[in-house]
Amino acid sequence: MALKGDRVEHLTDISFFMSSEVATRGHIVVHQTGGSGSAMDDSAALVQLPGATVSGTIPAGLLLNDVVNLDLTRQHLNEHQDEVQLGGKVTLLRRGTIVTNHVSGTPTIGADAYYNDAGEITSVAVANSTKVGRFLSLLDSDSYAKVEINIV
Repeated sequence: MALKGDRVEHLTDISFFMSSEVATRGHIVVHQTGGSGSAMDDSAALVQLPGATVSGTIPAGLLLNDVVNLDLTRQHLNEHQDEVQLGGKVTLLRRGTIVTNHVSGTPTIGADAYYNDAGEITSVAVANSTKVGRFLSLLDSDSYAKVEINIV
């Protein structure tokens, strides 16, 4: 589990697709291409996990769905787990509070939150990373931390 149910969603965005890779909820994703921005179903509006090969990344939001690659002729998406098929529309959190275990390093309360190449939230600014929020707690015994997300 990457996100606990203890969350507050102030602003979400459903105008982007994720077609390049599978991912679990709780990761920060970045813009892959721009798209037109004027249409909700513009297939050119893509997001992806940040990576070492991606330069000049701009955070799009925190992924609220699990992106899976299933053979849909053999099984169904698990709607109770909020799964999205690879290439489908994803829900991104732009403002809110989440509890996640996709945390790298040892954060302190009030520290600025950034993201690393794996899309994990960290208190250390790395290359091509921008501030995405701040930590509201330390890591607990299960390696979860409360983070305020504010992507403007």
